[in-house]
Amino acid sequence: MTIGATRPARPPRVAIVGSGPSGFYAAGQLLSHKGRAIEVDIYDRLPTPWGLVRGGVAPDHPKIKSVSRVYEKIARMPGFRFHGSVEVGRDLSHEELSAWYDAVLYAVGTATDRRSGIPGEDLAGSWSATEFVGWYNGHPDFSDLQFDLSGRRAIVIGNGNVAVDVARMLSLTEDELRGTDIAEHALEALVGAKVEEIFVLGRRGPEQAAFTNPELRELGVMGDADVIVDPGDLQIPDELREEPLDATARRNVELLHEYARTPRAGRAKRIVLRFLTSPVEILGDGRVERLRVVRNALRDENGRLRASATDREELIDCSLVFRAIGYTGLPLTGLPFDERRGVIPNENGRVTGLAATYVAGWIKRGPSGVIGTNKKCASDTVKSLLADIESGGLGAGDVPGPDEVDRRLRERRPDLVDYPGWERIDRAEKAAGELQNRPRVKFTRTAELLEASGVRAVARDPAG
Repeated sequence: MTIGATRPARPPRVAIVGSGPSGFYAAGQLLSHKGRAIEVDIYDRLPTPWGLVRGGVAPDHPKIKSVSRVYEKIARMPGFRFHGSVEVGRDLSHEELSAWYDAVLYAVGTATDRRSGIPGEDLAGSWSATEFVGWYNGHPDFSDLQFDLSGRRAIVIGNGNVAVDVARMLSLTEDELRGTDIAEHALEALVGAKVEEIFVLGRRGPEQAAFTNPELRELGVMGDADVIVDPGDLQIPDELREEPLDATARRNVELLHEYARTPRAGRAKRIVLRFLTSPVEILGDGRVERLRVVRNALRDENGRLRASATDREELIDCSLVFRAIGYTGLPLTGLPFDERRGVIPNENGRVTGLAATYVAGWIKRGPSGVIGTNKKCASDTVKSLLADIESGGLGAGDVPGPDEVDRRLRERRPDLVDYPGWERIDRAEKAAGELQNRPRVKFTRTAELLEASGVRAVARDPAG
């Protein structure tokens, strides 16, 4: 270097906690920033990346899962590192991350489900959709769950895409299931299931249902399932219409009318879509046996349509109840938390009251939108982060370099999985899938994933 020359400033270093869509979109936008090189380390408590793309998207939706190719390109960008099997809050704290990086961005999603709060919700056979979705997708947290699928009828509470996913997965034929990356244990269980009828209950009317058009349309093209809609549920008084309907809601109502007009074909499974129906109590002697519901009516309250209970009740025999009524975030030690909304409070992605700390995705705005929605959300947060870098507020202090961070992490987590380790898992799963003419056969337990990655599992202290 020429005497007197200024040493180039080091690249700002950013930690992203959470390797789902929001985390990867944020990483891609930071790594491709034209004004200045930036280094990004992504952390995930699982050995595998991609978040809900791997553990939440239904197995029979390969086109949606193909977004992972975008994330693979991001992972090949200079300055990217992945630290899997590292849990922030247990293996290292927010304060430590803040000392190791110029900025920390949380993209951890909303990890748990909302409860309905009705009596009997804790009976055996009453589950959250989160548990069922994680189980059939092979998420290590849920792989050992046991679902009794020997009953004839299941009920799904909720009127969104997750509710439709649950109903569809209970209704797919063996041939439809075997062509997917569904977890092996779930494949065997669902092929042998005795469930014939699935009720999907929404507390509001058809115009307020939160399905997307493709999800609702898919129900009508399943191999061996009838979709049943009572035409009476679609009769809405003019004074209680949701006007003007957006394009999604309008098409949903059209599809529901098509289902209502379609004669039953006598297929093996029946999906019954019911509206203006709310659960009141789950009944049973030690396990789910029936659900008590109340019929609702729409009422105009200060210009907004709300569903209110009537005096009409009904008992529905069933052996399974799944609640799919939304997700909520969990508090993270060292960060503020909005208990009511289930998110980390922030302004334009900047965490309230904390310097150099950011959020993106569902933990920022709540569980809304589809996978692509997170790209814009991440972009808005990255704009705030880049503005703080350009203003000189970030990147001026001393932080350890990538190799030093890696050394410190491996001292604590010898079973850390880096990106090449994940690629070994990916190759092994795909190779196993080729033998069965499937996209992949997933490893569903942490020890199996670690072995496939090339590292050995290390026992963790349950007390943290």
